[in-house]
Amino acid sequence: MLNFERSTTSCRSTAMRRGLRSRARLRWRVLLPWLAIVAAVLALFLFPGSTPAMDARAHPDGLAVLEQVPVSETRQWVLIRTEDVANPVVLFVHGGPGTAQLTLMRRNTRPLERYFTVVNWDQRRAGKSFAAGRDRARMTMGQFVDDVVDLSSYLARRFRKERILLVGHSWGTVIGALAVHRRPDLFSAYVGIGQMSTMAESERLSYEWTLEQARSAGDRRSVAKLVAIGPPPYEGAFRSKFLTERQLLARYGGEYHGSRIGALGVVLRNLVLSREYTMTDRINFFRGISQSLDALHEELFRTDLFVQAPALQVPVWFCLGRHDREVPSALSARYFEALEAPRKQLVWFERSAHLPNTEEREKFNRLLVDAVLPALRE
Repeated sequence: MLNFERSTTSCRSTAMRRGLRSRARLRWRVLLPWLAIVAAVLALFLFPGSTPAMDARAHPDGLAVLEQVPVSETRQWVLIRTEDVANPVVLFVHGGPGTAQLTLMRRNTRPLERYFTVVNWDQRRAGKSFAAGRDRARMTMGQFVDDVVDLSSYLARRFRKERILLVGHSWGTVIGALAVHRRPDLFSAYVGIGQMSTMAESERLSYEWTLEQARSAGDRRSVAKLVAIGPPPYEGAFRSKFLTERQLLARYGGEYHGSRIGALGVVLRNLVLSREYTMTDRINFFRGISQSLDALHEELFRTDLFVQAPALQVPVWFCLGRHDREVPSALSARYFEALEAPRKQLVWFERSAHLPNTEEREKFNRLLVDAVLPALRE
């Protein structure tokens, strides 16, 4: 009887140990995926951004760096890529304000690295340069123009160039055109993509077009939203009203031709898959857009390049999407006609709206190589 009890106790102990081991294994099976997720999130926050390396054997004089450089007494981030550092320098000035585009532009401009030293820049309070805009008092258009000039001067010195090519997109065309107007000696040529001109008139036309599309589509909900916010300039909660109009405009293809969500899908895909941005940078991407818009919209609404930059003393190209209603291309074309320049050309992108350099990337890159580059050598 005693032996039986001992045997029973031993079996129970063995079963308990097996049960404990089984529960422990189950816990680990549950915990391991979560630990892997936590580790991945920590890595996204802690690991620095990077950019694909240049093939040193194929391009011994190439360069591929993602780094902070001095700009107007701050440190701001640039992505510099080229197959040969002797190439002409081109600085891309992104839109927004605050819409940083390092990864998207790196993919767009990859073919240009053979011909140019390509520089993409995150402006203060945008993306990787978010911290550079912590001083709200310096978040002014004048400061951003100073930044364009200061960075351009730095790049010219660094790569031993007399002048560089400047390419602006949307908001970047405002500070870009003003920088060229102020310092034509720094720039070999200017390319405006989705060129802005008179902000107040641009926004009025944009709003009226969006309201017309909603009415034609029988979209009563969108009509009600637009009527509720009223035409620009928007009073009160500016950012909310501005973004409401932009969201509805995108639904009708006025931002990205043929898309009902505008450029959002393209931007998010490149942001999520970015090697250049850390998780903190991704968070700051959205913070930067809202904070930059809050800081700059009143001054931006007073912009009138017909008056502020009626002439540019360098060759000029405008790249306009035929379907652009975010910065209505018809108004941009009027500014082009009025603009005085030693040489100018307007290029229409028939299958594009506000992002022709992305929507028709190959055509845009060919323009820079086949038309703009030869002009720089004249």
